[in-house]
Amino acid sequence: MNIDFSEASLKRLITHHIGNKQREENISLTQDEIQVSDDTKEHLLSYFLVPMKKDEVYSFTHAVDIKQNDIYTLVEEIFSNEEVFVEHSHNIGKLLYEATTHPKVNEGELNVVLMSNVVVGDEMVSAIGIYKSENNVPFIKMDRVVDGFNVNHDFGFEMKGVDKGCLIFDVEEGDGYRCLVIDKKSIDAHYWVDDFLKIKPIGNEFYMTNNFLSMTKEFVTEQLPEEYEMNKTDKIDLLNKSVGYFKEKDSFDNNEFMSEVFVDEEIIDSFKNFKSSYNAEFEIESKDSFSISAQAVKKQARVFKSVLKLDKNFHVYIHGDKSLIEKGTESDGRKFYKIYYSEEN
Repeated sequence: MNIDFSEASLKRLITHHIGNKQREENISLTQDEIQVSDDTKEHLLSYFLVPMKKDEVYSFTHAVDIKQNDIYTLVEEIFSNEEVFVEHSHNIGKLLYEATTHPKVNEGELNVVLMSNVVVGDEMVSAIGIYKSENNVPFIKMDRVVDGFNVNHDFGFEMKGVDKGCLIFDVEEGDGYRCLVIDKKSIDAHYWVDDFLKIKPIGNEFYMTNNFLSMTKEFVTEQLPEEYEMNKTDKIDLLNKSVGYFKEKDSFDNNEFMSEVFVDEEIIDSFKNFKSSYNAEFEIESKDSFSISAQAVKKQARVFKSVLKLDKNFHVYIHGDKSLIEKGTESDGRKFYKIYYSEEN
């Protein structure tokens, strides 16, 4: 889905303070919209939009009826009638406060924003942003005066982006809208997406690629060692082959992947069973073929570890043919790896 923020403008803004309900912190709701200068609007747009990752798209959901998703209903009414913006921003704040029950969730400022001129596909639409800023940091102020400078400090939020956010586009209303999400993962990760917003990823190529690689990593590192005797180089080899397949191909084929990566029929059967259980447990939509997302591969490649750690003395990075590394034990009990190579770079 093509998304373009270059013409986006900020129409309405209101800020509330949301404490942690479990810690009996307060909720403070502002009664009027905030008026800001045009220059500040530009900085705010950067603050709200730059961190948004456009590859992973979400929609609102509900087990029975989408109309019973409270945030969806409030957003729908704001899109239909901007005059309810302030009133419904209060309702959004109250819902967030009710969802803020994990002891590790920080208090912070909730910004509800109405934007215009956002391009989604070939449409120019409105968007509603719901953002929470939690990490208030100090910064130095140097103010010029007649005979020099006054230097002091203040507190604020870093321009690199908000801690949690959701940007909802006024498209696909009947299918839960389309949303982008910011969620800087921590121990409280599920409360923003699952408890407060109640959204789920759309089954696009990013979603398919990301989920399949996550599942494969868990199969290789957790399931296979329980069924077969495997050393660390065997696991690293399978992880390298898995992510290598996705790096080399434009499209995914399940049968081709299994035959090229796992080869052995018993391992392939084990993978099929694991895949079926994994998808059922996490309610994941699965397809046997799909276009591969390069962004999802890049994201997953960071966590596909190809490092063999030997005590505290050596880290060996294995990127290819595992037949070039041999494991053995000396007569005195010391363990060793023998590595073959053609040239030293």
